[in-house]
Amino acid sequence: MSTPDKQPPVICLMGPTASGKTALAMQLCDALPCDIISVDSALIYKDMDIGTAKPTADELAQYPHRLIDLRDPSESYSASDFCKDALNEIAEIRSKGRIPLLVGGTMMYYKSLIDGISPLPEANKDIRALIAQEAENLGWEALHQQLQAVDPVSAKRIHKNDPQRLTRALEVFRITGNTLTQLTEIKGDRVEGDVLQFAITPKERSTLHDRIALRFEQMIAQGFEQEVAKLKERTDLHQDLPSIRCVGYRQMWQYLNGEVDHEEMIFRGVCATRQLAKRQLTWLRSWPNLNWLTMEDTDNLQRVVTAVSKL
Repeated sequence: MSTPDKQPPVICLMGPTASGKTALAMQLCDALPCDIISVDSALIYKDMDIGTAKPTADELAQYPHRLIDLRDPSESYSASDFCKDALNEIAEIRSKGRIPLLVGGTMMYYKSLIDGISPLPEANKDIRALIAQEAENLGWEALHQQLQAVDPVSAKRIHKNDPQRLTRALEVFRITGNTLTQLTEIKGDRVEGDVLQFAITPKERSTLHDRIALRFEQMIAQGFEQEVAKLKERTDLHQDLPSIRCVGYRQMWQYLNGEVDHEEMIFRGVCATRQLAKRQLTWLRSWPNLNWLTMEDTDNLQRVVTAVSKL
């Protein structure tokens, strides 16, 4: 696996939501000297446990996860933040002769870590407020036209109805004078050494859909409504924050606002989760150097262990 002059490998365990990544990761920790690093943009938030399917307290006691509960739901956390934090955690784990095991489905986080991330500026509240005001006065289509004029490549990729990414692209240009396209061509630090990448996916999409629906029902039974209601009591949280935009949370927030009934909330939550899984699978289909695992197979653990032993 590793020699005194060679670092332990990094294992990446990717896959769509509800595909069983966490369960396989725990098995890997029993079989190999692994430490888990979460690669999930929802698990970074404190007080958001049920709707994010965060591992239980008992599971975390036995299988600690790094990079969870990092931020308050009112705060932001970028791919750049993740890359910096993950590289630090990987270095610490490797220094102990152990294997960093990255587990999760936030593909942009993996991309930033494997390819390196561009030197983009930090978010600027004043500029974002100005962009939001312009959007209110002129409409997002007008702001999309602004982006088209300075950065047609990003404008083609970012939909006019995607205010979060549209805001970021305009913000970057206004802060730096350089376009998002120009800056993303510059790559920063990335993970070094052997990186084994695995993706666990279903044989049939319907199997994953069934698991997503069942898990959403289980979240409701576990008190998901009460979890979101507690968040909603806070005056500093609203629907446009990245935390509340997480799948499930937005739909429950709308239900608690009286915008939809309970049945519609569940329907929308399940649909949003399925759409997330579809986007994750789309990313994975074009992902290079990927070893495929199937949810229903019983030899997934052995396949990963064997791949590690061959290094």
